[in-house]
Amino acid sequence: MKLLYDIGLKAYKTAIALAAPFHPKASLMQQGRVQQFERLQEALQGNTAPIAWFHCASLGEFEQGRPVIEAFRSQYQGYKILLTFFSPSGYEVRKNYAGADYIFYLPLDSPAAAQRFVALAKPRLAVFVKYEFWHYYLQVLQQQGIPVISISAIFRPDQIFFKLYGGFYRNILRRFTHIYTQNQISAELLQQLAIFQVSVAGDTRFDRVLQTAAGVKKLPLVEAFTQQKDVFMIGSSWPADIEVLLPLIEKYKDSIKFIIAPHEVNPKSITALMATLGAGAVRFSETSEATASAHAVLVIDNVGMLSSLYSYGTYAYIGGAFGAGLHNTLEAAVFGLPLFFGPRYEKFQEAQDLVRLGCAFPVKTSGELLTAFEQVHTQPEHRQNISETEKQYVQKQAGATSIIMTDIQQLLNPTA
Repeated sequence: MKLLYDIGLKAYKTAIALAAPFHPKASLMQQGRVQQFERLQEALQGNTAPIAWFHCASLGEFEQGRPVIEAFRSQYQGYKILLTFFSPSGYEVRKNYAGADYIFYLPLDSPAAAQRFVALAKPRLAVFVKYEFWHYYLQVLQQQGIPVISISAIFRPDQIFFKLYGGFYRNILRRFTHIYTQNQISAELLQQLAIFQVSVAGDTRFDRVLQTAAGVKKLPLVEAFTQQKDVFMIGSSWPADIEVLLPLIEKYKDSIKFIIAPHEVNPKSITALMATLGAGAVRFSETSEATASAHAVLVIDNVGMLSSLYSYGTYAYIGGAFGAGLHNTLEAAVFGLPLFFGPRYEKFQEAQDLVRLGCAFPVKTSGELLTAFEQVHTQPEHRQNISETEKQYVQKQAGATSIIMTDIQQLLNPTA
């Protein structure tokens, strides 16, 4: 299995190199790793402060880890923070994040890369967020006695760790000093593998969305667009989501304002979306406070506004669940918005919880979406109950950051 792991990584590296001339994301991933060890060495030259290393795969995991990063920075001001990403969708958006001192792509996992990276960074602590399980990095960290924890981890019985042939990957998990899971089921699955360095802390995203909601940004152009009407927010959408949403948009565009923040905001994707929507839709970058209200649909063609946009919503549709998987529902749930999304949500504990509580409605077709929406839209008291239940749920789930930080203090100061 280790041989397959190595072959898979080499194949991935080759695929990125071949795709780079044709695919912007692959190009960014390749360019970002050019001479990265030399750049890391130069950045760290002369540093004498201890380093805490936080690693996130992408932007979603960064937002998940951010409460812990910022709590650590506040509590351990003598430390420098090294933040790494695997994907361009995280690095390119947060490469200027002020909460970290050094921000880099993570070199692809290999014996040489892991040895060299850890030798340069010399972290006192490593924190991997959610799904990041890299064999050689964890091996080197363990060999050098550097505490390494996994936060907001979630596990399911169908994952490779729990297969008969998954021994190699089970051993990767055993290299963590501690694993903080989102739920009890995940902890029990690990304990069945005799992995006992586990605690149920919850999901740090709840802490993050509460922080975001408390500091939400005012968006004057959006306020001018909405005209205090009901607003249907569509976040992180893909073409498959828009196809399902079109009949609803057409039916209600005269009485409800629609805001669409697509997952992909490159020119090609935005142009295609505008063509699909037709008349009545306008790009955020091509309107103004004076003219925005004349349109029924506002398309957000930038990155970074979504969490604040939800504060203007009355309802929200979250994209991704007709494809690889549902995007972040909590950014909308913290504002108490009734939620709608596609059928592929089972991997997300919070989505399962919100469906069970009657706050979220998975749909498979445009007809199902219209039916579910109208049941909420035509019953204001029902909508209010959903909102209150949802807000209470988010509040009750908060606190993972505090649990993790208490244990980090013990890891860094075991005699305290």
